[in-house]
Amino acid sequence: MTERGERASGMPRMPMAWRSLLALIVCLGPPRAPAHDAAAPLPLTWRPRVPLEGSVLLLGLRSPADDSVVAVRGELAGEPLHFERVADEFRAIAAVPLDARDSVTVHVMLERAGGASDTVAVSVPVRRRRVLRERLRAAPDLVQPPDSLGERIRTERDLVQDVRRRSHDTPRLWREPFLRPRPGAVTGHFGDARVFNGVLASRHLGVDFAGRPGAAIRAANRGVVVLVADLYLSGTTVMIDHGAGLVTGYLHLSRALVTPGDTVARGQLIGHVGASGRVTGPHLHWLAAYGAVTVDPLSLIELDFGGPLRVNRLR
Repeated sequence: MTERGERASGMPRMPMAWRSLLALIVCLGPPRAPAHDAAAPLPLTWRPRVPLEGSVLLLGLRSPADDSVVAVRGELAGEPLHFERVADEFRAIAAVPLDARDSVTVHVMLERAGGASDTVAVSVPVRRRRVLRERLRAAPDLVQPPDSLGERIRTERDLVQDVRRRSHDTPRLWREPFLRPRPGAVTGHFGDARVFNGVLASRHLGVDFAGRPGAAIRAANRGVVVLVADLYLSGTTVMIDHGAGLVTGYLHLSRALVTPGDTVARGQLIGHVGASGRVTGPHLHWLAAYGAVTVDPLSLIELDFGGPLRVNRLR
């Protein structure tokens, strides 16, 4: 608009400096309100990066710089997670069910002083486990127990499940890495399909070690003996509560050398290889469980509770 046009319209003339400022504002757009940082996801990491179905994993949650966190709780596959502080992180073990398929979801709640809390659900990718079909021949009564033993088997199964559940009430008792209970060759792998007399009967929920009758069996780590019993299916059985939800079991023994209530050390002699229970020959069946979730006990060997964790992106 010309100066004459401005005067004709009655609008005051705008100084050149203000005109320049107005042009700059138009180019930059309207002023923006100060941004409020969205709540960042909790910095959760885990190892291994892609765990196998039917295995344990280690979780780490870095403590915020303000150090206002008073507790961390969590859950995976219906089992509680027991976080504890390790240096500048909260750490916990967890278990991936054998039928997890492609992923599992970890739910974590971080509680702060004053009552505030942060929550996050993290999807952890899972790798499928390669399994074999183990074809066995056995007497019919070993494959399908008689009906008269049904009540005993159910009672003993409930007893074992209770032992596993109560491990969530025990603090973590181990500090060193787990070790194999026997040095012998592995003759049966976790997760393999058991085909008896041509019929698919079950999945193998443990690891079998070769061994002559009387060979030594040692505790995989420090813990408290919570069960020593002669069970129909597993024979002479020893179960050790390692705390924080983790239990190991030693089945088909010829003799147990410990009693319930004993605190055993990592590598301590606890029994001898046998062929008791529902088996076709002497060996050690080693099992591991996180609460109700049965896992490959060999995955415990790589579990370093205090070791470094890889950084994983949360999605």
